[in-house]
Amino acid sequence: MASVLGRLEERERAARRRVEELQAELEAAQSEWDEWLIARRRVGEVWDDGGETADQDGEAGKAPGGSEVAVPSAARPGSVVPPWRQGLSAEMLSPEYQQVMGLLAERRATGGQPLNCREITALLGLEVVPAKTEGVRCKLKRLVARGWAHEPVPGRFACGDGRDGGS
Repeated sequence: MASVLGRLEERERAARRRVEELQAELEAAQSEWDEWLIARRRVGEVWDDGGETADQDGEAGKAPGGSEVAVPSAARPGSVVPPWRQGLSAEMLSPEYQQVMGLLAERRATGGQPLNCREITALLGLEVVPAKTEGVRCKLKRLVARGWAHEPVPGRFACGDGRDGGS
């Protein structure tokens, strides 16, 4: 019996060492992830500041000194939504935002009423549950805050004036 207990203790120590190694690895990965999140926020702040500066001068795509500001032609999923300004199309938004803008533009083109979050969630083919609806609401509020869309009545969203919605 002593040898069985000894073997169990040996395996327990090995398992504990493995858990400690994995915890250290997890902490390192969490730290790296946090750094990337901070970097993305900082880039978003810089991007927003650049857009506001250009808008204050009245010339989209121009820096205060008159030099051109680089504007990416397309975005990847999860990227920051830049402030809307003349000359930008919805193609520069990430695919998720392009889909939302497409729905809003389609509704505007057909003369329909602004859409609410539940309707947009369903039209996107997502399950209409609170988690999905709130995700769509967050995207819509961000599009409104950045000038891509507007909320004519609380809870109802429409494509902003002059925006093509990417469709």
